Amino acid sequence: MTAAPISVCLAGATGWAGSELARAIASLSDVVLVAAVSRTHAEQRLGEVLDDARITCPIYASAAEALASRSDVFVEYTKPDSAKANVLAALEHGAHVVVGTSGLTEQDYAEIDIAARRHARGVLGVGNFALTVVLMQKYAEMAAKLIPQWEIIDYAHDDKVDAPSGTARELAARLSRAHRPEPTVPVEQTTGERSARGATLAGAQVHSVRLPGFVISAEVISACLIRG
Repeated sequence: MTAAPISVCLAGATGWAGSELARAIASLSDVVLVAAVSRTHAEQRLGEVLDDARITCPIYASAAEALASRSDVFVEYTKPDSAKANVLAALEHGAHVVVGTSGLTEQDYAEIDIAARRHARGVLGVGNFALTVVLMQKYAEMAAKLIPQWEIIDYAHDDKVDAPSGTARELAARLSRAHRPEPTVPVEQTTGERSARGATLAGAQVHSVRLPGFVISAEVISACLIRG
Protein backbone atom coordinates (compact mmCIF):
# COMPACT_ATOMS: atom_id res chain seq x y z
CA MET A 1 0.00 0.00 0.00
CA THR A 2 1.43 3.38 -1.03
CA ALA A 3 1.69 5.94 1.77
CA ALA A 4 -0.09 9.25 1.33
CA PRO A 5 2.24 12.16 0.53
CA ILE A 6 3.28 14.51 3.33
CA SER A 7 1.13 17.65 3.15
CA VAL A 8 2.89 20.98 3.69
CA CYS A 9 1.75 24.50 4.45
CA LEU A 10 4.44 27.02 3.50
CA ALA A 11 4.49 30.49 5.08
CA GLY A 12 6.53 33.04 3.17
CA ALA A 13 6.01 31.09 -0.03
CA THR A 14 6.63 33.97 -2.43
CA GLY A 15 9.82 35.22 -0.78
CA TRP A 16 13.37 34.67 -1.99
CA ALA A 17 13.91 31.44 -0.03
CA GLY A 18 10.29 30.34 0.24
CA SER A 19 9.71 30.40 -3.53
CA GLU A 20 12.71 28.15 -4.15
CA LEU A 21 11.52 25.78 -1.45
CA ALA A 22 8.06 25.68 -3.08
CA ARG A 23 9.60 24.72 -6.42
CA ALA A 24 11.71 22.04 -4.74
CA ILE A 25 8.66 20.54 -3.03
CA ALA A 26 6.81 20.54 -6.37
CA SER A 27 9.49 18.25 -7.79
CA LEU A 28 8.86 15.58 -5.12
CA SER A 29 6.37 12.76 -5.32
CA ASP A 30 6.02 12.10 -1.59
CA VAL A 31 5.53 15.73 -0.45
CA VAL A 32 2.76 18.09 -1.60
CA LEU A 33 2.00 21.76 -0.96
CA VAL A 34 -1.60 22.18 0.18
CA ALA A 35 -1.51 25.81 1.31
CA ALA A 36 0.74 28.87 1.20
CA VAL A 37 0.95 32.14 3.14
CA SER A 38 1.77 35.51 1.58
CA ARG A 39 0.02 38.75 2.53
CA THR A 40 0.95 40.45 -0.74
CA HIS A 41 -0.41 37.65 -2.95
CA ALA A 42 -3.39 36.42 -0.93
CA GLU A 43 -6.33 34.85 -2.80
CA GLN A 44 -4.16 33.83 -5.75
CA ARG A 45 -2.72 30.45 -6.74
CA LEU A 46 0.93 29.99 -5.81
CA GLY A 47 1.75 28.42 -9.17
CA GLU A 48 0.48 31.51 -10.98
CA VAL A 49 2.61 33.83 -8.84
CA LEU A 50 5.74 31.69 -9.23
CA ASP A 51 4.99 30.83 -12.87
CA ASP A 52 5.12 27.11 -12.10
CA ALA A 53 2.18 25.01 -13.31
CA ARG A 54 3.13 22.14 -11.00
CA ILE A 55 2.04 24.18 -7.95
CA THR A 56 -1.72 24.48 -7.51
CA CYS A 57 -2.23 25.38 -3.84
CA PRO A 58 -4.06 28.57 -2.79
CA ILE A 59 -2.35 31.50 -1.06
CA TYR A 60 -3.79 32.86 2.19
CA ALA A 61 -3.14 36.18 3.91
CA SER A 62 -2.36 34.61 7.29
CA ALA A 63 -1.14 31.38 8.80
CA ALA A 64 -4.40 31.03 10.72
CA GLU A 65 -6.38 30.96 7.46
CA ALA A 66 -3.95 28.61 5.73
CA LEU A 67 -3.96 26.18 8.64
CA ALA A 68 -7.70 25.65 8.23
CA SER A 69 -6.62 23.25 5.48
CA ARG A 70 -5.05 20.37 7.38
CA SER A 71 -1.31 19.90 6.84
CA ASP A 72 1.21 17.48 8.30
CA VAL A 73 4.06 20.00 8.31
CA PHE A 74 4.11 23.78 8.59
CA VAL A 75 7.20 25.52 7.20
CA GLU A 76 7.82 28.99 8.61
CA TYR A 77 9.78 31.32 6.32
CA THR A 78 8.41 34.81 7.01
CA LYS A 79 9.79 37.46 9.39
CA PRO A 80 10.84 37.42 13.07
CA ASP A 81 7.89 39.59 14.19
CA SER A 82 5.34 37.04 12.98
CA ALA A 83 7.26 33.77 13.11
CA LYS A 84 6.57 32.77 16.72
CA ALA A 85 2.82 33.37 16.43
CA ASN A 86 2.74 31.34 13.20
CA VAL A 87 4.63 28.44 14.78
CA LEU A 88 2.39 28.38 17.85
CA ALA A 89 -0.71 28.44 15.63
CA ALA A 90 0.64 25.52 13.59
CA LEU A 91 1.27 23.48 16.71
CA GLU A 92 -2.27 24.24 17.91
CA HIS A 93 -3.52 22.81 14.60
CA GLY A 94 -1.53 19.61 15.05
CA ALA A 95 1.24 20.20 12.52
CA HIS A 96 4.93 19.51 12.91
CA VAL A 97 7.01 22.62 12.23
CA VAL A 98 10.19 23.57 10.38
CA VAL A 99 11.43 27.07 11.26
CA GLY A 100 13.54 28.61 8.50
CA THR A 101 13.07 32.18 9.75
CA SER A 102 16.04 33.67 11.57
CA GLY A 103 15.79 36.18 14.39
CA LEU A 104 13.83 34.19 16.99
CA THR A 105 15.25 34.53 20.49
CA GLU A 106 16.04 31.84 23.03
CA GLN A 107 12.93 32.94 24.95
CA ASP A 108 10.85 32.49 21.79
CA TYR A 109 12.16 28.96 21.37
CA ALA A 110 11.56 28.21 25.04
CA GLU A 111 7.87 29.09 24.58
CA ILE A 112 7.73 27.08 21.35
CA ASP A 113 9.30 24.10 23.12
CA ILE A 114 6.60 24.14 25.79
CA ALA A 115 3.85 24.23 23.15
CA ALA A 116 5.50 21.49 21.06
CA ARG A 117 5.71 19.18 24.06
CA ARG A 118 2.11 19.92 25.02
CA HIS A 119 0.88 19.00 21.54
CA ALA A 120 3.39 16.15 21.06
CA ARG A 121 4.73 17.67 17.84
CA GLY A 122 8.24 18.14 16.56
CA VAL A 123 9.85 21.51 15.79
CA LEU A 124 13.03 21.77 13.76
CA GLY A 125 14.69 25.17 14.20
CA VAL A 126 17.02 25.76 11.26
CA GLY A 127 17.29 29.52 10.80
CA ASN A 128 19.93 28.99 8.14
CA PHE A 129 19.93 26.03 5.75
CA ALA A 130 23.33 26.80 4.18
CA LEU A 131 25.86 23.98 4.41
CA THR A 132 28.68 26.54 4.62
CA VAL A 133 27.11 28.08 7.73
CA VAL A 134 26.78 24.68 9.39
CA LEU A 135 30.46 23.98 8.72
CA MET A 136 31.50 27.43 9.92
CA GLN A 137 29.58 26.96 13.16
CA LYS A 138 31.24 23.61 13.77
CA TYR A 139 34.77 24.83 13.04
CA ALA A 140 34.24 27.98 15.11
CA GLU A 141 33.04 25.89 18.06
CA MET A 142 36.20 23.81 17.85
CA ALA A 143 38.35 26.97 17.78
CA ALA A 144 36.47 28.59 20.68
CA LYS A 145 37.55 25.75 22.97
CA LEU A 146 41.20 26.62 22.33
CA ILE A 147 41.34 30.34 21.53
CA PRO A 148 40.44 32.76 24.37
CA GLN A 149 39.30 35.78 22.34
CA TRP A 150 36.84 35.98 19.44
CA GLU A 151 34.14 38.28 18.05
CA ILE A 152 31.42 37.92 15.42
CA ILE A 153 30.70 40.12 12.41
CA ASP A 154 27.21 39.75 10.95
CA TYR A 155 26.73 40.95 7.35
CA ALA A 156 23.44 41.48 5.50
CA HIS A 157 21.68 43.62 2.91
CA ASP A 158 20.44 47.07 3.89
CA ASP A 159 16.76 46.13 4.23
CA LYS A 160 17.21 43.28 6.72
CA VAL A 161 15.32 44.46 9.80
CA ASP A 162 16.67 42.13 12.50
CA ALA A 163 20.10 42.75 13.96
CA PRO A 164 21.99 40.72 14.80
CA SER A 165 20.68 38.04 12.46
CA GLY A 166 19.31 34.79 13.81
CA THR A 167 22.41 33.02 12.53
CA ALA A 168 24.68 35.39 14.47
CA ARG A 169 22.58 35.02 17.62
CA GLU A 170 22.73 31.24 17.42
CA LEU A 171 26.45 31.36 16.69
CA ALA A 172 27.12 33.55 19.74
CA ALA A 173 25.16 31.20 21.99
CA ARG A 174 26.87 28.06 20.65
CA LEU A 175 30.37 29.48 20.88
CA SER A 176 29.83 30.82 24.39
CA ARG A 177 28.71 27.37 25.50
CA ALA A 178 31.99 26.00 24.13
CA HIS A 179 34.03 28.73 25.85
CA ARG A 180 33.12 32.28 26.81
CA PRO A 181 35.51 34.85 25.32
CA GLU A 182 38.06 36.47 27.61
CA PRO A 183 38.68 40.06 26.41
CA THR A 184 41.79 41.75 27.75
CA VAL A 185 39.70 44.83 28.58
CA PRO A 186 36.18 43.96 29.76
CA VAL A 187 33.59 45.62 27.53
CA GLU A 188 32.00 47.48 30.44
CA GLN A 189 35.36 49.19 31.06
CA THR A 190 35.47 50.62 27.52
CA THR A 191 36.53 54.28 27.40
CA GLY A 192 34.63 56.36 24.85
CA GLU A 193 31.63 55.00 22.94
CA ARG A 194 30.58 51.71 24.50
CA SER A 195 28.47 50.96 21.40
CA ALA A 196 31.64 50.82 19.28
CA ARG A 197 32.31 47.41 20.87
CA GLY A 198 29.09 46.02 19.42
CA ALA A 199 26.26 44.17 21.15
CA THR A 200 26.99 41.65 23.87
CA LEU A 201 25.11 38.39 23.31
CA ALA A 202 25.77 35.35 25.50
CA GLY A 203 29.04 37.01 26.54
CA ALA A 204 30.17 37.52 22.93
CA GLN A 205 30.62 40.76 21.00
CA VAL A 206 28.57 40.88 17.80
CA HIS A 207 28.85 43.61 15.15
CA SER A 208 26.10 43.91 12.50
CA VAL A 209 26.79 45.44 9.09
CA ARG A 210 23.75 46.42 6.97
CA LEU A 211 24.62 47.81 3.53
CA PRO A 212 23.32 47.52 -0.05
CA GLY A 213 24.92 44.75 -2.05
CA PHE A 214 25.86 42.56 0.91
CA VAL A 215 24.85 38.91 0.92
CA ILE A 216 23.84 37.46 4.27
CA SER A 217 26.92 35.99 5.93
CA ALA A 218 28.75 35.80 9.24
CA GLU A 219 32.39 35.87 10.23
CA VAL A 220 34.10 34.77 13.42
CA ILE A 221 37.39 36.53 14.10
CA SER A 222 39.59 34.72 16.62
CA ALA A 223 42.88 35.90 18.08
CA CYS A 224 45.39 34.26 20.38
CA LEU A 225 48.37 36.09 21.88
CA ILE A 226 51.36 33.79 22.25
CA ARG A 227 53.83 34.93 24.90
CA GLY A 228 57.39 33.68 24.67
